[in-house]
Amino acid sequence: MSKRAYGQFCGISRALELIGERWTLLIVRDLLVGPRRYTDLRIGLPGIPTNVLSDRLKDLERNDLVRRSLQARPGGAVVYELTDYGRQLEPAVLQLGKWGAGALTDPGPDEVVTPDSLVMALRTTFEPTAAVGVHAVLELRFGEVVVHAHIDDGRLEVHPGGPDTPDLVIEAGPVLRAVMAGEVAADDAVAGGDVTLTGDETLFARFAELFPIKPRPPVAAA
Repeated sequence: MSKRAYGQFCGISRALELIGERWTLLIVRDLLVGPRRYTDLRIGLPGIPTNVLSDRLKDLERNDLVRRSLQARPGGAVVYELTDYGRQLEPAVLQLGKWGAGALTDPGPDEVVTPDSLVMALRTTFEPTAAVGVHAVLELRFGEVVVHAHIDDGRLEVHPGGPDTPDLVIEAGPVLRAVMAGEVAADDAVAGGDVTLTGDETLFARFAELFPIKPRPPVAAA
């Protein structure tokens, strides 16, 4: 059991004891994208102190959520990866990300987007029923961050980096969230110069349908 204990015989309290410490779920988020070296995790979580990252990884290993393994040569580096038990968190993490996306606005001056966070953002918002019959490869560029999504008849794979032959390249900034939330029309974002498209531009009109964000309901007046 981790350091935090709530003294309750409850599945939710036990889950929080295992993964409720600050930064832990973000480490799990990045490891859901794939195995990562310690250095990769530090780069992907630029605000985390090194001692905290080490402590969280030790806790995750102790609780059989994460294990260390050796990368195949020529790299041969030690990487952290989720165990089968750790991967059972995936549905909960995706649902939590989907719920939290509705509370997003524009990124603050100290908030960053990383390749792993953008991969998981697309995975959390993907709507399989809207993608039935869709076959496309999208490259998404958010500043210096590049990821690509393969959509194949309701199925999705997302990975960091660019693909060899994308059907559409989307270059966008914070307006992309507004497009996904239906606050800005796809055509208006392009016409206003906030989004640049290369390739089959008709695919961008489907983007908000494929990756919708359900905005948080307005707070009721007191």
